[in-house]
Amino acid sequence: MSFGEKPAQGSTPVSIHPAPPVASGRGWKPLWMLAGGLAALLFLTFISLTQGLADISVKTVVQALVSPQDIADHHLIRSVRLPRTVMGLLAGAALAVSGVLMQTVTRNPLASETTLGVNAGAYLAVVAGMIFWPGLLHQYALPLAVAGGTLAAVAVYALAGRTHGSPLRIALSGMIVTLVLSSVTSALLLLNQQTTQGILLWGSGSLIQNDWDGVAFSWPWIIGGLVVLCMAVRQWDILTLNEESARSLGQKVGTTRLLAMGAAIVLACVTVSIVGPIGFIGLIAPHLVRLSGVVRHAGLIPLAALWGSALLVGADTVARMFVNAYGELPVGAITAMIGAPCLIWLALRVSRSLIGGRGASGGSMMAGTSLRRIPYPVLVALFSVLLVLVWVFSLVSGSLRIPFTEVVAVLTGGGEAMYRQILLDFRLPRLLTAGLSGIALAVSGSLLQNAVRNPLGDPQVIGVTSGAGAGALLLMVGFPQLSAGLVPVGAVIGGMAAAVLVYAVSWKRGLHPTILTLVGIAVAALGSAIINLMIVYAKVDVAPALSWMAGSTYNRGWTEVQRIVPAILILVPLAAWLGRKVDLLTFNEESSTGLGLNVRNTRMYVAIIAVLLASIAAANVGSVGFIGLLAPHAARMLVGARHRQSMVIAALLGGILLAGADWIGRVVIMPKELPSGIVTALLGAPYLLYLMGKSNKLKKK
Repeated sequence: MSFGEKPAQGSTPVSIHPAPPVASGRGWKPLWMLAGGLAALLFLTFISLTQGLADISVKTVVQALVSPQDIADHHLIRSVRLPRTVMGLLAGAALAVSGVLMQTVTRNPLASETTLGVNAGAYLAVVAGMIFWPGLLHQYALPLAVAGGTLAAVAVYALAGRTHGSPLRIALSGMIVTLVLSSVTSALLLLNQQTTQGILLWGSGSLIQNDWDGVAFSWPWIIGGLVVLCMAVRQWDILTLNEESARSLGQKVGTTRLLAMGAAIVLACVTVSIVGPIGFIGLIAPHLVRLSGVVRHAGLIPLAALWGSALLVGADTVARMFVNAYGELPVGAITAMIGAPCLIWLALRVSRSLIGGRGASGGSMMAGTSLRRIPYPVLVALFSVLLVLVWVFSLVSGSLRIPFTEVVAVLTGGGEAMYRQILLDFRLPRLLTAGLSGIALAVSGSLLQNAVRNPLGDPQVIGVTSGAGAGALLLMVGFPQLSAGLVPVGAVIGGMAAAVLVYAVSWKRGLHPTILTLVGIAVAALGSAIINLMIVYAKVDVAPALSWMAGSTYNRGWTEVQRIVPAILILVPLAAWLGRKVDLLTFNEESSTGLGLNVRNTRMYVAIIAVLLASIAAANVGSVGFIGLLAPHAARMLVGARHRQSMVIAALLGGILLAGADWIGRVVIMPKELPSGIVTALLGAPYLLYLMGKSNKLKKK
């Protein structure tokens, strides 16, 4: 990878300053930012030291710091709370400066350690080291985390089209890479629960420190890195100029970008190796400082570090305020809940430069250009046969292999009693739940990709799946006395609430696809944060929690089948009935309106059907990703862009993919099982790489 590649001819990089700069950063605002940051940092630091299970006053904190005595409160402050607070200060500064550098290098206002997948890559590397190379992890935790974070950033950068990638493509690519890496991490955690016991809280981001070891390891890297970066501020300033101007000033652009991105990744990975993946600090702090008009890195880096420290310590203080009532909450979930609204605001601020610009839609639906060589009826017949074969294999396979003749006998009303019980009570309802949920997710993804006119859209990317998961968990945790049969109601309400939020925020921008997608990413992050908080608060066992979050068809019965069948019978025909209108959505807004289509209302109708299908599927199988992304793409490549035909093929593929993933998850590591959502992510990643590469080639032509 080279961060110094020349941008595409005629392309204009999106400004990384969504707020209008104030006369090159001079005036009173920067001074107020400095004074306000110092005051906030000092105040939050002292408040942080008072929070916890033990009730300690500010006076006791001051005495412990100034004149420590041999008493329990002073030992608690100096040995437990102070290391935690100092770690928060260091981690916040590192993440904020990492975000500054990533935004400078990519010239992308949405770049951060979260959106570029660095956190997810580093987290996966640390978990893998904990399982496979514990001795190596103990000595070389940072190099392992840096390797994982670097590979993730390279993958995102390549998928987004390198320097040709728009902010939207980079944000979407980062989210997709994060989903794949998170699925691999979940699989490792599930298969090695004894080795990774107690990691769920740390994996959600936690500043818990029992001694000074974490601070002692991280401070030379963070403080030393910040000093070096401040000494080279002129080099970073030159990177904000266009390519020709930078080279005329003697700048080796490629080398400088590589060094800056390397420094950003190291700073982010140092924090992950100690406190886990904490998101959004690298997105919020730099833009908060830029609002004051500071654009030069001599002021931007130290002020971002100051405000990053204050934000993270403040978030940790909020998390600990509720420790008596709810237990220890992950600070990463708190920062996500703060950061998601900020990402929405940022998406709206930069929308003027995104809308109408090159690649404004975030990608062309031509990524699904027809490669048809087989007539449509033949394709329907082939995939129908394949669907039947996969479903039959699923019924036959398992810890007890059932002969095909017995399967046929049971399904026709006969067969042995033992086989009847296994098939009718366990395998058949589980298979139908997986297959029908896969159909629902595929149709939902097909509708959403047309509604947001973005080939990377699916229920998980738009935030519907996370919203449905949050709604289901809130209902289970908040109202445990209610019947389990009402869980789907919570899921549907949560999915609809997420969709309503996305559409309400995007309404003033005409439901533009770019804004819809960016707001959807923020809502998805908010939903995931709520899910993490609910799991930690309810003290849900790690295995079921991870399985549900990854997407699982384990132990599903006829109740789930009864939920999904009416949705399929009612909503799928409605989706097909909207066929011509959905086809018109693939054109730009002016063309669609000229052809007599009410674009905004049509998007609303399409989105309602898609959200209902995805929410009910999520209530049945959890957060299964990639079905709604991959099946519609493959269908369009086979039969073209006509919605009705591609939807039928996508539905068949969805039923094949999720049922097949359930089957593979059951048999690949018997007697253990892999959640089907993890299998779909692992199977979908290679196809996704191919798809993004093809899209990038089309974009360059």
